[in-house]
Amino acid sequence: MTRLRTSVTDLLGLDLPIIQAGMSWASSSSALPLAVSNSGGLGVVAAGPMRLPDLARTLDEMAAGTDRPWAVNLPLYRAGADEVIDLLLSRRPPVLIASQGGPRRYLDRFHDVGTRCLHVVAGVSHALKAATAGVDGLVVVGAEAGGHPPPGMVTTQVLVRAVVSAVPSIPVIASGGVADGAGLAAMLALGAGAAQFGTRFLASSEATVHRSYQEAVLAAGVDDTRTVGHGLGVIRSLSNDFTTRMAELESSGAEESLRRKVFQASSLKDAALDGDVVSGKVEAGQSAGLITEVLPAAEIVSRITAEYAAVVSRLPRLDPAPPNAR
Repeated sequence: MTRLRTSVTDLLGLDLPIIQAGMSWASSSSALPLAVSNSGGLGVVAAGPMRLPDLARTLDEMAAGTDRPWAVNLPLYRAGADEVIDLLLSRRPPVLIASQGGPRRYLDRFHDVGTRCLHVVAGVSHALKAATAGVDGLVVVGAEAGGHPPPGMVTTQVLVRAVVSAVPSIPVIASGGVADGAGLAAMLALGAGAAQFGTRFLASSEATVHRSYQEAVLAAGVDDTRTVGHGLGVIRSLSNDFTTRMAELESSGAEESLRRKVFQASSLKDAALDGDVVSGKVEAGQSAGLITEVLPAAEIVSRITAEYAAVVSRLPRLDPAPPNAR
């Protein structure tokens, strides 16, 4: 198998610095994470919306389905997070990716069972706190990302450079706006040790989402997403009736109670499972505009790798100056 060695692949035991984002519903099962891990990247189970019995079954399927590293993503704010943590500790996943909370809540217990712990951050101050707490690596999410981008809307390019400069000893995974091998090359050039791909794997054969959701992603251009829910937990979603209504309320200065009511009346589940891409939260990143087809996850990994090699081979190189040059 082709290998590309970086700080992140060394940390996690991967062949390739390609991380599949934990996406609620899309990777809340074993199909997509197994396909990515068995292709040399890191497949990630999205535990956020999963009931405990479903998660337990999925963890068992992951353990039986691959001898390669895999991960579980846990938003620490989810209901029953402590029970999920207990379940995960009993299954000892190779990697935990935690978000939306402080690492001290879980870190020592997972380190005690041999799990590598990555923490999702959206700013330099969060990165410094997580590094001080002792996390093994950071997932740095920039403004282009689907789902929950950073409130400050700093781009991935700027935020990754800032975090890498602030905590140079911690391996960094860059997330947001990356869909192909050129994006991977760019993130490695910024100092990251890997790139996380969300929307690209949303458009995979193994993603467990409604076909209408995937078709909406394929039809989108790079300017067809918008951020809404400011002050409520901002999300980036494809433009539709829901985002239009939210944007109108936000621009008109509507009361928070009304904005919250409209925001909570729509859900990601509506779009991902039921196929409601008109009124649901069709969470996707700006990289949707770079994606034109649904592919098997293994082929996505292979293409990203080949594109990376081609991009790197085309980069201009410095020529040595002639001896008499001044």
